[in-house]
Amino acid sequence: MTTDEPQRPDLARELIARAAESAAHRAKRVRDQLDAVQLGQGRHTYHANTNVLRRILAEHDWPGHRLVGPEAARAAWSIALHSDDDPAFQRAAATLLGWAVQAGDAPVQQWAHLHDRALITSRRNQEYGTQLLLRADRIELCSLRAPESVDKRRATVGLPPIAVALETVRRRYMPNGSADEVPSVVLAEAA
Repeated sequence: MTTDEPQRPDLARELIARAAESAAHRAKRVRDQLDAVQLGQGRHTYHANTNVLRRILAEHDWPGHRLVGPEAARAAWSIALHSDDDPAFQRAAATLLGWAVQAGDAPVQQWAHLHDRALITSRRNQEYGTQLLLRADRIELCSLRAPESVDKRRATVGLPPIAVALETVRRRYMPNGSADEVPSVVLAEAA
């Protein structure tokens, strides 16, 4: 159940602004358009975003659709997804997001992505195959538990088969089969 107006529009605005700033920074980083100072500022921004989301989680649990609306809930998910410097926080956020999914307040696909990311940042095998590495000449899945049954697990959370997801990523990031100027970056939302 979602409402048209979030209960906390102030939190919604903050989450959306922070996620948008981080996304713009990541886009510049991927295109190698940042100097050393800007890279450091980006790390500071990620750390600050993690702390803001940590505060929100402590006060409200997961900021789902009811509390902040779908756009801001997606922004919170993006912030948690990119909190790679704090694997314990990422795992806790995945747990809270899982509870929000059970309450009908968040999409299960977001939980699957965050769950996989938390596993990868904790140096474990992912479950759903959502975390990929885009290399100059190929796309690789990050380590995956039981690859032979990944499509069954993906189906349980509404994700397409892994072959379809990989082809979508290939089309998006390697047009015409060309790997020219393709950066190496971990992708989270593509699979």
